[in-house]
Amino acid sequence: MENDAATLYCPNEYCQAANPLAHKFCQRCSTPLPKRYLWAAADSLSLGSPGEILADRYLVIGQSIILDLKPGLLPQIPELDNLEKIKAYLKLIPYRLHIPQVYGIISVNEGQSQPEILLLEKPPLLVDSTYTQIHLCSQLTAAWGDASSMRQINWLWQIAHLWQPLLTEGVGSSLLDPYLIRVEGGLVRLLELRFDHQTAPTLSQLGVFWQQLLKNAKPAIAEFLKQIIDALIDGEIHSSEQLITVLDQGLTGLGIASCGRNSPIPSTNIKIITQTDTGPSRQRNEDACYPPSGVMVSKPPQQTALAIVCDGIGGHEGGNIASNLAIETLQQQVIQLTSVPYENIDPLTIINDLEQAVALVNDKISQRNDTEHRQGRQRMGTTLVMALPIAHEMYITHIGDSRAYWITRHGCYQVTLDDDVASREVRLGYAIYREALQHSGSGSLIQALGMSKSASLHPTSQRFIIDEDAVFLLTSDGLSDFDRVEELWETEILPILGGNTNIEDVAARLIEIANTKNGHDNVTIALVHYQVKYCEPDIILKADIPTISASKTVDLTPRTTNATTLGNEYQQTQVITETKPGRITKVPLQLLIILGVLLGAGGLGYWLKIQREPQSTITPSTPSATQQPTTTVKPTPVKPTPQNSENRQESLPSPPDQSPAPE
Repeated sequence: MENDAATLYCPNEYCQAANPLAHKFCQRCSTPLPKRYLWAAADSLSLGSPGEILADRYLVIGQSIILDLKPGLLPQIPELDNLEKIKAYLKLIPYRLHIPQVYGIISVNEGQSQPEILLLEKPPLLVDSTYTQIHLCSQLTAAWGDASSMRQINWLWQIAHLWQPLLTEGVGSSLLDPYLIRVEGGLVRLLELRFDHQTAPTLSQLGVFWQQLLKNAKPAIAEFLKQIIDALIDGEIHSSEQLITVLDQGLTGLGIASCGRNSPIPSTNIKIITQTDTGPSRQRNEDACYPPSGVMVSKPPQQTALAIVCDGIGGHEGGNIASNLAIETLQQQVIQLTSVPYENIDPLTIINDLEQAVALVNDKISQRNDTEHRQGRQRMGTTLVMALPIAHEMYITHIGDSRAYWITRHGCYQVTLDDDVASREVRLGYAIYREALQHSGSGSLIQALGMSKSASLHPTSQRFIIDEDAVFLLTSDGLSDFDRVEELWETEILPILGGNTNIEDVAARLIEIANTKNGHDNVTIALVHYQVKYCEPDIILKADIPTISASKTVDLTPRTTNATTLGNEYQQTQVITETKPGRITKVPLQLLIILGVLLGAGGLGYWLKIQREPQSTITPSTPSATQQPTTTVKPTPVKPTPQNSENRQESLPSPPDQSPAPE
């Protein structure tokens, strides 16, 4: 319970009025009052009794749960030399759908064993509409028995995808602690991270942990899960990649059989509507969308469904050309992917095909830039966010700062991570996200379509299992700026799921809100309403454990690139085999001289070649977070503001020949 005497301060820096906790808007200036509930990750440390206020701003709600009463102020940030303790959180920001991110710290008395308390934002909490009851979401082990067979496998599938990234950062033990693993509807969410001690956990230990779930597994998948768990414990499954492959078998089998043996795919109804508007402060619309603005697409009767939002870059010199060229090319390429029968669809193939389609679009725009001799900041480009629903799965691909949100009855989740300087700083472990947002140029894009060759382009692709009704919102920053989606989703979008409104009216309302409350840019949105009918099948699934050589390993390094599933930004890269030193052979001196001359000539030719290549206006793609930067100089682009962003090209960092190279 909250303290009625406590007050919530307006985040508007020109107001900062104190308001009762029950208010949703400031009683003086009508600014929305965000309620940021935080999780205090502190071992054996009492925060105090409910109702107490810590550090003159944090209200204690319950055990380890607090509320920030001054959300407009930057929290206290750990010193740089203490960032090592929280780097796992920072580098795992691509997984913030499942892992809470660092909000700040609270300094307590130095005499205590733990002088600082780490605060994590967006923990797995249940908050009622009146904000009077706040509880932790259920543990997976407690909610397991009430879940459908599809959801049970979905939960384990998500854990399998988290296994290698967490193991890489030394926090794999988090997935073996039943207290930390919470579920919020169909999502697996962690309370905090638990650091590994001495040795990393093994998949065999994961199998032992999952054994407790067999008792309440649904009949259709009980034997299937037992085979998987036995294979984990016995070492027959020795990689998370192999585990994911087997769990995918179960998801596909349930999808085909969920509504009767004669049903070719799970019963789903999908409606898509798009809207785009120039906005009150722009002379032209550089955004583009598919389906065309105002057109409703329903599946069935249509066989395919696809939604795309693009936000052009380049102002009057070509932003609208780039965005429309992207839409035209993508819709032709992607719709072809859905012609394959559902039972024959391979998720990895879909991901690869999506990324190839994106690369094709990038090359078309880039080639047009080259043909028209556009250099530096004159090059045109576009952001992209695309949703491809296939049966009970949703594929999201994005580049830039156009976003995708996933709305269910449990919450609103931003599932894409902006390709901007701030996010890159966090992924590399240099800063906490809220601190990074304060830096100059934090919102500058680091990649967009058409700005450079496809070899340096790293789209992010994600795959979600949809086991309940949901709405996906794709939007350009004309709506998402100033946290408008987080502010309005509950009143404007959630009613779609209750059947209290239709998506056409909601789309029009979102455009109106963007124009009246933001109004600084073009605005484009797409709404995808997903209705799912699921029935427990009367089948018994069996697992087919694929045989993969134990010597076949993959190096999973955290970076924004060709991701496979579930927000996964850890690319599978080929491991270079270490060669053993052999016998040293003497080489004649004359041969060495000849080789040296040839290599020198080749190097000179390569140097001349790269000098002739056009420079990109996008900051080079993000390096692997495991690599150390060669310079500590930060990029210094000018951060765009809603008032001066007529030409979105200005939001991009300067090309390499005009500013210091980023890390």
